[in-house]
Amino acid sequence: MFETFKRQIQPLINVYHLLRAIFANIFYGFPSRRLKVIGVTGTDGKTTTVHLIYHILKNAGKKASMVSSIYAKIGREEFSTGLHVTTPDAQLLQKLLKQSVVNGDEYFILETTSHGLDQNRNWGIEYQVGVISNVTDEHLDYHKSYKRYLLAKAKMLLNSRVSLINKDDKSFDPLRQILESAGRKYYTYGLKGSVDFNFNSRTEIDRSITKYNNYNYLAAYAVSSILKIPVEGVKKALKSFRLPMGRFETVYDKDFRVIIDFAHTPNSIYKVLEAISDQLSEKKKLIHVFGSAGLRDQRKRPALGAASGKFADIVILTEEDYRTEKPEKISAEIAVGLRRKGFKETSPKFVVPHSKIYAVITDRQKAIEKAINIAKKGDIVVLTGKSHEKSLARGKKEYPWNEKKAVLDIIDAK
Repeated sequence: MFETFKRQIQPLINVYHLLRAIFANIFYGFPSRRLKVIGVTGTDGKTTTVHLIYHILKNAGKKASMVSSIYAKIGREEFSTGLHVTTPDAQLLQKLLKQSVVNGDEYFILETTSHGLDQNRNWGIEYQVGVISNVTDEHLDYHKSYKRYLLAKAKMLLNSRVSLINKDDKSFDPLRQILESAGRKYYTYGLKGSVDFNFNSRTEIDRSITKYNNYNYLAAYAVSSILKIPVEGVKKALKSFRLPMGRFETVYDKDFRVIIDFAHTPNSIYKVLEAISDQLSEKKKLIHVFGSAGLRDQRKRPALGAASGKFADIVILTEEDYRTEKPEKISAEIAVGLRRKGFKETSPKFVVPHSKIYAVITDRQKAIEKAINIAKKGDIVVLTGKSHEKSLARGKKEYPWNEKKAVLDIIDAK
């Protein structure tokens, strides 16, 4: 009944956000018109691509600010955009754009979500370049279908002077048709076939970058080329770039490694674990700790388990903002995918870590502690889903949370 009610009032919510965006644009004087705004959207890879473009522009001596899911950086100041938020509320967003104008910036890089686009929070923003990383089956609890999800993403491209789309992704053909029908200019990037931007001798960029982030680096390189940033400077910036906080971040690396990442979709979990498994020595184990958000896209949960089960040896299912759902129920739905990969459930008190087993430990702190306690020399513990976020949603309350600190506290206690 609640879901039906939400669907019924969603148009009113969208109108509300549209009115806020209109008033905010008027109040702050349509600040995006005085900036070259680069919008980055897609299911996965948005944050890293935003930080890459920002790093390249700063290294090229350009004045730039940005908003990502981690924080907003305007000039030298950093701002929080709120809990579980990527695209800020329209009023805050226009305020940040105005501060960027006052700072004398030329560029503004904006991580953009389908929710923000659908709800008109980005109304009034004119994009110099719009980038789309990929569109996989995500957020269908909100959008209801892949087509509607894709159309929400496409709204940003239709408001961009130039678009950049991933030719290797399944979203390419429908996005191309939308852009061509609207007479919009676009470029392509990819690692296969004929594209405008690839890693090859023509671009002078090699593929020595990690396999997991090749598309993000390539998108950032392509944007830089479109903006006519000299290639030598771009190459230096790509080599000096460090992934943002909580993205493939090694937080401990002595007798075993602990890596945290924000991956929370089947595709991103698959890609992260695939890259990590390539680094794992023979006969060593990959221990994966993760969950899935409550009241969000329940249909993806078995696919999350299947993605984890493809590469992990041991899985510990735990909480990840379960809200008003039962974390045991969420874990059981993820476990469907694990069992398809041959995993068997074991007691949370297991001692000997055999391969292809999973346990449910709903308390995230205790789940991480278990993973660290069973890790042997050379093993890799991977924690996904929380990363940089500073809270855990339990019931209707937010509780303070710091994934990196949780890891280090447990290791210090050992």
